Amino acid sequence: AGTTAPDGINDPFESTNRSIHAFNRGLDRAIVGPASKGFGAAVPEPAKRVIGNFANTLDLPGDIVNNVLQLNIDDAATNTLRLAANVTMGVGGIFDAATALGVPSQPTDFGETLHVWGVGEGPFLEIPFTGPTTLRDATGTLVDLLANPVSNNLPSREAFWANALKLLSRLRDRDRFAAT
Repeated sequence: AGTTAPDGINDPFESTNRSIHAFNRGLDRAIVGPASKGFGAAVPEPAKRVIGNFANTLDLPGDIVNNVLQLNIDDAATNTLRLAANVTMGVGGIFDAATALGVPSQPTDFGETLHVWGVGEGPFLEIPFTGPTTLRDATGTLVDLLANPVSNNLPSREAFWANALKLLSRLRDRDRFAAT
């Protein structure tokens, strides 16, 4: 996984990371930022909330799998209850019925699963189009993408739309959390 420098920074790829970071910042300024602002201005808040709710519901099966792999049965049960509530009472995930019922979100990912299994974070990486991460979390993201139970079990057309809604949800997040 590499050794950490005396200052606590594990960035053996610093030169490459800086180049990729500059690319990502340029991409954000030229495309992602304006697209998120346009999305934020054009789409009414209730529709943005529905997109976010649906995207979060789509993430729940992966969260449940990772909770089980982490032997975190309480969070797996909570996320299973969230999934059941949002799919049934939340009309397929359009509404966040689980939060209204007081069932908290317990998001997780395979990067966290690797951490629970004792895998070190490894060196810092800047990934094109994605941003900063560590080797462990980049590996976790890749596994989450390849093993996504929703995308892998839906017909290709529905999987496309599920991923498109997740992308729109990310644009919503980018708009909501951007510095003004």
